[in-house]
Amino acid sequence: MQDADPDVETPLAESAGDLSLHQRILGDIEDRILSGEWPPGFRIPFEVDLAEQYKCSRMTVNKALTQLAKTGLIERRRKSGSYVTQPRAQSAVLEIRDIKLEVQSLGLVYGYKLIAKTRRRSTADDRQRLGLDAATSILEVNCTHFGGTRPFCFEQRLINLAAVPDAAAESFDVEAPGPWLLNRVPWSAAEHTIRAIAADEAVATALGIAIGTPCLTVERRTWSNGSYVTHVRLIYPGERHALVANFTPSQPK
Repeated sequence: MQDADPDVETPLAESAGDLSLHQRILGDIEDRILSGEWPPGFRIPFEVDLAEQYKCSRMTVNKALTQLAKTGLIERRRKSGSYVTQPRAQSAVLEIRDIKLEVQSLGLVYGYKLIAKTRRRSTADDRQRLGLDAATSILEVNCTHFGGTRPFCFEQRLINLAAVPDAAAESFDVEAPGPWLLNRVPWSAAEHTIRAIAADEAVATALGIAIGTPCLTVERRTWSNGSYVTHVRLIYPGERHALVANFTPSQPK
């Protein structure tokens, strides 16, 4: 009996429910990447190994990997193999977006962890950040947002309790302060400041990166009816995030 040619797909290999074998391989690899089973930087099995696993030709595997590379999920390196790419998030500079939606737009599972919540008297730095003229009671909330199993963003937030007294009783164990505020306080104006920073110990610990790693920080103040409501610093690892602004030419008067 003659051995089957490994470069020829058998009828059994071509049949995978209602999906073609190519679609099956594509779906399996996508699922492993998006679930976090294969994290960014993971080297995908070689074409010959995948061909053996799925009992198909290397051409079929190559077709699936090429399509994944076009979508940006993997990176193909000559003589080295294929690797899961690091997703690069994009935030709209002129919008207040929910971080959960940013994460989900990348096809990742969103996670949230409260690090600390402290009610205290405002310092001079707090008053500058919140635009306050006098000392008042504030709430400081620090938390980490996750994309899959990896930290996505570190949030440092101050809330003016004179403007939002209900925040003092909120635990923020389950819901992040950003969406909580958006659902309860109608903001009338916002101000964004974008900075590049080097991660200090607190940022490095929260994001799982080395101290000194370049980070992108979006600082935002929002106010409602003439009162500052909150100031937040959203800190992202620099290599994983980009900012986008959409605008049109000014119209001649």
